[in-house]
Amino acid sequence: MKDQPSFLHTVGGFLSRYVPPPALTGFLVLLVAMFAVSYEVGSAVGPVAPGMHSTPVGGGGGRSEPRGHDMGDMRSGEGR
Repeated sequence: MKDQPSFLHTVGGFLSRYVPPPALTGFLVLLVAMFAVSYEVGSAVGPVAPGMHSTPVGGGGGRSEPRGHDMGDMRSGEGR
């Protein structure tokens, strides 16, 4: 009889070659768990500043920025 690799031996070789190391898997599980916990805490607490709204550039009252510093004034290649 010939020595043929068994099915389990080839699967074991495949898994050992393409499965990430346990430390990486543990890190990813910890990362997902921390994200899930922080999302749940944020949902339970609610908005931090519910009355806070952005003001338009150059809007009424207070300090206003000079015209031309917002992204809406950008032109692509005009005048060049």
